[in-house]
Amino acid sequence: MSTFTFLHAADIHLDSPLRGLETYPDAPVEEIRNASRRALDNLVELALQQKAAFVLLAGDIYDGEWKDYNTSLFFAQRMGRLREADINVFMVSGNHDAASVIARNLRPPDNVFVFPGNRPGSRVLDELGVVIHGQSYQTRDTMDDLAASFPLARPGLINIGLLHSALSGRPGHDTYAPTNLDVLKSKGYDYWALGHIHKREEVSDNPWVVFPGNLQGRHIGESGAKGCTMVEVEEGNISRVAHQDLDVMRWQHCRVDLGDCENSDDFLKKLRNSLQSCKDANQNRPLAIRLLLEGQTPLHNRLQENPAHTRQECRAMAAGLGLIWLERIKVNTRIDNDALDELDAASPLAGLINSIKGLSLDANLQEQIPELASLQTKLPPEMKAEEDVLAFKDHNYLHELQENARELLLAHLLGKKEASNEKRQ
Repeated sequence: MSTFTFLHAADIHLDSPLRGLETYPDAPVEEIRNASRRALDNLVELALQQKAAFVLLAGDIYDGEWKDYNTSLFFAQRMGRLREADINVFMVSGNHDAASVIARNLRPPDNVFVFPGNRPGSRVLDELGVVIHGQSYQTRDTMDDLAASFPLARPGLINIGLLHSALSGRPGHDTYAPTNLDVLKSKGYDYWALGHIHKREEVSDNPWVVFPGNLQGRHIGESGAKGCTMVEVEEGNISRVAHQDLDVMRWQHCRVDLGDCENSDDFLKKLRNSLQSCKDANQNRPLAIRLLLEGQTPLHNRLQENPAHTRQECRAMAAGLGLIWLERIKVNTRIDNDALDELDAASPLAGLINSIKGLSLDANLQEQIPELASLQTKLPPEMKAEEDVLAFKDHNYLHELQENARELLLAHLLGKKEASNEKRQ
């Protein structure tokens, strides 16, 4: 048996928009719109550089009902580059491809083999000692355990399973083609190339069961590094499985604890250092950041009292660092105890503040939580993956809302007190 490398990618969602940045002032709109294309280009370049024996695509090449045939032509052109290098591509359709007009009506180049949707198929690569088993979706809402019908491993060959499935389920994803690890292991394969889950996950290493994640993050719910999985085979055994970054823009959470900040200069210095650290950690890629300001700080009143000014300060700092855009800014700071200690405990203001500190959720609102949470089932799958979408589905989120409302009221009252004191002086 020979030594070779293959690539495993999934969930390209070609030409899918990146949500949350296109209306941002000075955002690179064309770069955002072309991100999924450039990520596919990076996959093709990696295959050429590594002289990959073949490429596996585990579904959702396209994006649902997208009808722009230029999308398919772009994909065909990139697969044509692999054809020129004698690199074959093996793929299955996923739930988005099954709903796609262009996926149903245009054939890819002849180096791209698409597995059938009515039954599992197998392709033997004699020169490599490999057999690839796969099955596509016939309909978007595929709820059958497709893996259960896959054939048993063929002796003497490296057996690879190619499937678009959520296994037994993952947060934010519909459980299409459900199956489980026991079913996969029962087939005796060496590697299961899965798709559908957009976060990279090595489910098992004996055998290898891998979700490579999607090529390019599209919103804050798809944060962190994105790309494909590169698999190295030596003398009939898988010797190495490793992630390869291919994304061209990245989504990131950035938490800034302002607990040790006494003034605005401290705040801006802490903010700058935190944003710069995010930029450095992501190899200076363009970043879309969700910024969370937190901690118990004397700056709480200023940050909460004038949120528009706080947002502009943060956005200006990000813009100054270059290629950073703040997708959202959340101020979850807490009031400094020293500010409360200075109050006369017998004063009306102190009494009002104590009442606010004891604020609790309305019982009727708590009773409505299950009803509100049921709305989650009516959202399209791509929205379910995003954070904060109908996040009131649990009591923790409502508790956070309550805390934020309390802190905003306290900041407002203490801010008025400070302003009144300044006028007297």
